[in-house]
Amino acid sequence: MSGSSASLTDTLSLPPAREIPSTFVASVRSWWAAGEKESAASEERLLRKLPYFRPAGSPPATPDAAAPVVAQSSRVELDDPKYHLNTLAITATSPSPDAPPPAVVLHGYGAGLGFFFQNFPALGSWAGKRGSSVFAIDWLGMGRSARVPFHVKAKREDIDGRVNEAESFFVDSLEQWRRKMGLETMTLIGHSLGGYLSIAYALRHPTRVHKLILLSPAGIPRDPNSTVPSRELTDPQTTGATDQDHPEPADPKRVEDLKSTQQTAQREESNSRKVFTYLWEKGWSPFQVVRSTLFWGPMLIGKYSTRRFIGLNEDETRAMHDYILNITLAKGSGEYCISHLLAPGAHARRPMVDRIAPLKIPVTFVYGDHDWMDPEGGKESVERLRQAGNGLGRMYMIPHAGHHVYLDNPKAINDLLVKELDRPAGSSRTSYAA
Repeated sequence: MSGSSASLTDTLSLPPAREIPSTFVASVRSWWAAGEKESAASEERLLRKLPYFRPAGSPPATPDAAAPVVAQSSRVELDDPKYHLNTLAITATSPSPDAPPPAVVLHGYGAGLGFFFQNFPALGSWAGKRGSSVFAIDWLGMGRSARVPFHVKAKREDIDGRVNEAESFFVDSLEQWRRKMGLETMTLIGHSLGGYLSIAYALRHPTRVHKLILLSPAGIPRDPNSTVPSRELTDPQTTGATDQDHPEPADPKRVEDLKSTQQTAQREESNSRKVFTYLWEKGWSPFQVVRSTLFWGPMLIGKYSTRRFIGLNEDETRAMHDYILNITLAKGSGEYCISHLLAPGAHARRPMVDRIAPLKIPVTFVYGDHDWMDPEGGKESVERLRQAGNGLGRMYMIPHAGHHVYLDNPKAINDLLVKELDRPAGSSRTSYAA
């Protein structure tokens, strides 16, 4: 083997993910190893599950190896060169002049694009067939994007000012990214906080959004609601998904059944909620709490990973744990938005249900049947859109799925995403059904 070939092999080799620490010593080792290099490796392990992913240093694709799409990750610099968004691009090798607008996948609070590793194959297949593209980005200050300082100048009592500044941090960076990428319009697929910010972006830049697909979006209903955010830490992964699962009608009975379950969980919350509320209002983030434990942090994250991802195989669980560990221990930045956008209990300080009516595009709400996010806001939002003359609102319920619907039942979600991406923008009426 030549020296150049050996060098390329070394470049492309990737060690397996570390074991999830179960002892203090193992936790210390994981903490010590965390950093930018490990963060990049942890993300790449998840992306290499795509057969067409091209790691940095890969040789050019040969015609015989050409696939309908190619996937590559990069850092896209924004107007300020200190700011960049970590980006995965899945692009068709034979672009079509009649291709639908590209889809952009946007993760939730404190997460990253790697969370969608089970959804990229279906989205990549769609991009290849339609001659289009799929992108996934890490929000500014989260995942592996630039961890720049996050500051809000508005006073605590100026709610509108705080919300506007916090939204602008993300919306403005997404708009700069769109311009840098040369995209005219996009379909935004947002999960949780990513769903909330997708709506905020569409309200500010309505001509740039083709459709919105919102997966268990945060910040939709008014307070009081039955959202119990602590369940993100305490609930195990919802399992039982089968290939026969499909999106179900989000009719009033299903919505009411889910809300009843949520209200029961809400009544059972402990007195520690008072401490949680105090820290929330003081601007602490859950990730800041984990980082403050120093050497114990990897063990705490391990307890979450082993409970939350029981539906994944051992290799996937370890890979997800390593990924979450590295993005959680990175410098705090965009995560500090949370107390400005959402009040304790995760209801929005400016609920989207009261802001969504001006949108004239298709908007699809999706919830898991074991979700902890209140679905009432989605139901009312579809009605608000209809009253404003937009009959392109839809709402679905995904069986055997919790808040992370895309991870809990990827087959059902992937089928739905492709269906909604292919749905003609003006061909539907308001619906709560599949």
